[in-house]
Amino acid sequence: MQPSLPYNGLGSSMGNLFRLSRAKTRSISSENPTGAKGAGGGAETGVASGPSHDLGKGWKVNPYDIIESGQTREIAFIEGPGAIQQIWMTPTGNWRHTILRFYWDGSETPSVECPIGDFFASGWGQFSPLSSLAVCVNPGSAFNCYWEMPFRKSCRITLTYIGIEESMRLYYQINYVLTEVPDDAAYFHAQFRRVNPLPYKEVYTILDGVRGRGHYVGTYMAWGVNNTGWWGEGEIKFYLDGDRELPTICGTGTEDYFCGSYNFENRQTKQYQEFTTPYAGLHQVIRPDGVYQAQTRFGMYRWHITDPVRFESDLKITIQALGWRSGWRYLPLQDDIASVAFWYQTLPAAPFPALPDRDYLEVV
Repeated sequence: MQPSLPYNGLGSSMGNLFRLSRAKTRSISSENPTGAKGAGGGAETGVASGPSHDLGKGWKVNPYDIIESGQTREIAFIEGPGAIQQIWMTPTGNWRHTILRFYWDGSETPSVECPIGDFFASGWGQFSPLSSLAVCVNPGSAFNCYWEMPFRKSCRITLTYIGIEESMRLYYQINYVLTEVPDDAAYFHAQFRRVNPLPYKEVYTILDGVRGRGHYVGTYMAWGVNNTGWWGEGEIKFYLDGDRELPTICGTGTEDYFCGSYNFENRQTKQYQEFTTPYAGLHQVIRPDGVYQAQTRFGMYRWHITDPVRFESDLKITIQALGWRSGWRYLPLQDDIASVAFWYQTLPAAPFPALPDRDYLEVV
């Protein structure tokens, strides 16, 4: 019998939890900002010095960070090799104005650049429960992600707050392992985009300019409708490895791509039906209130965990915003659309388009 190779602790699942590993578990939070072994909860003064005064060190002295408007805070720096395995965060302030960035192996350009709410499939700035394999959003505003993110030399994570409020408060926990990373491990990426309104007869671009080898693993969309009637007739298209005029993968409708059907409608109630599953969902429907909440808004996700879209050299993804007009004709829509694309690829990656400014990012 051939001896098995040592298990590096990556790719944990119900199928391998019994396996021993030499991987070293570490965790970064406000109570242990370096993740060092034996260094958690050691602050003698901190943001909760008042409540902990009678109890002293080790009694929740510094459980969160305060980040001022205009400030960028490095919330994690990890020397590799290793991998992030879970992130939990609960931020105050404006979620669209709180920008997460991840940098791998000393790169000066981020591989993740995204408002914190959209990164956790909460782009409209309102809580909506979500239960999936990759992202969970739990009461009251608990953001969790389970994307595994390997790195070889280093991982750096920053948070920039650009809100008009004076400051925001961040509770967070970044759980990771220090271990050997296989040669074929790619790097996690996430890119945010928003167009409001989408110009007439133009398609919405979810992702473009990707160069390198990798695989696409997920889409989150925050879709605000600016017309009455059905809005999800449009097709998603994946242009792979030199595709130009026509894509290799072409969908059949927006709700079809997000693993629903027939307008996401509950035929008994005649209403949109929210749903959340391990791989896809329409987890958020914000309905008009008859006064100032005028538009219907949707939050949707589709994780390609069992069906990643693999590419060798380049990738572009678009989706049409399409409804109906008179005479049984399609109507190109001019909606408020934002998205986050999630993928893994080799480094170096192409620089991202510049994020919109604060006013353009704002949900109003």
